Amino acid sequence: MNKLKEFVQKLAPISDKEFEDSKDSFSELHLKKGEFFVQQGKICRQIAFINNGILRIFYVNNKAEEITSCFCTENSLTTSYKSFILQEPSLLSIQALEDTELFVIDFDKLQKLYSTSMVWQNIGRRVAEREYFVMEQYASVLNNKSAKEKYLRLLNEQPEVLQKASVEDIATYLGVTRRTLSRIRQEIVK
Repeated sequence: MNKLKEFVQKLAPISDKEFEDSKDSFSELHLKKGEFFVQQGKICRQIAFINNGILRIFYVNNKAEEITSCFCTENSLTTSYKSFILQEPSLLSIQALEDTELFVIDFDKLQKLYSTSMVWQNIGRRVAEREYFVMEQYASVLNNKSAKEKYLRLLNEQPEVLQKASVEDIATYLGVTRRTLSRIRQEIVK
């Protein structure tokens, strides 16, 4: 849980005692490659800290195609936020791209931490602010960058994804065909 503690401490000051007192609210979850953390149509009941591994967030469009919207890597949080907050069926699926180790907290335990700890209220607010920033930045990149620029950003910020995700998943994330992705890769190699 050291990585989780370091992650939390970067968000807001938390004493060793406060963290120790809250550790029991989290549990360890191991996913094998291909297993789901969240499935579309089911209520998401947990938030996960990725201790190691990679997860892919995707949805199925009206043509029954899987569209990757995000890759979540080590030392980050993930969940289907709308489903988790509203406790309604998720529009997204979250799947392990490799064997993955998570620390998870369920909805009720998180609400209890919020109600008993100003520190955890502060952490929750900081997480929400960060997620909003990430979503705004993602929308900007999606709308203002070329596929090549998006690929270079992925290469720079999450190079491990390019080694572990399928070509199809990367292509749908970039909003291009497999053929266009191959062309982009060839251009970059040159």
